[in-house]
Amino acid sequence: MSHHGTDAYLGVTDLPPLVARAVTVAGERGFAHSCRPEQGRLLKALASGALTAIGETGTGCGVGLAWLASGAGPDVRLVSVERNPVLARIAADLFDDDPRVTVLRGEWREIVAHGPFDLLALDGGGQGKRPGDAPADPEELLTPQGTLLIDDFTPGFHPDPPREHWLTHPALTTVELRLAPDFATLVGTHGRR
Repeated sequence: MSHHGTDAYLGVTDLPPLVARAVTVAGERGFAHSCRPEQGRLLKALASGALTAIGETGTGCGVGLAWLASGAGPDVRLVSVERNPVLARIAADLFDDDPRVTVLRGEWREIVAHGPFDLLALDGGGQGKRPGDAPADPEELLTPQGTLLIDDFTPGFHPDPPREHWLTHPALTTVELRLAPDFATLVGTHGRR
């Protein structure tokens, strides 16, 4: 969830059709916190490597999920969870004609029953960024060699406990990718070598 992420799409014209629809819906609903285009392109690229299942926490109005669905193969199922019932319904309606996609309403832990995932984007819980939000367990949620993605970090080397948690997690090989001067994402692969 990026603050003013929906506004980042103003003037962007090379969007996959499903993403364009989701951005329009987010704008119409006044939802400002969509993933940014830089993040979306990364989601699409990573989704193209998924074999069976992709998970996401924090559906919002479905912009990130639209990027994932745009990159995923025809036999890959996508499951996203949103705790806000209004947003969950908006997103479910957006994907109503795509049998690969399931939008759940609930807390992020609802996703556990639908894993393990080849790719899991933690955007609405499970990152360990907020007090009381325990970090997800990649060994529980990822397939062997599965990929975990956590966005919305400010680039830099200052102490940041959630960032350090993921960069040093014993079950992951993780790297920080700077997608813009003010925006970084962590990408980790399950199974250290």
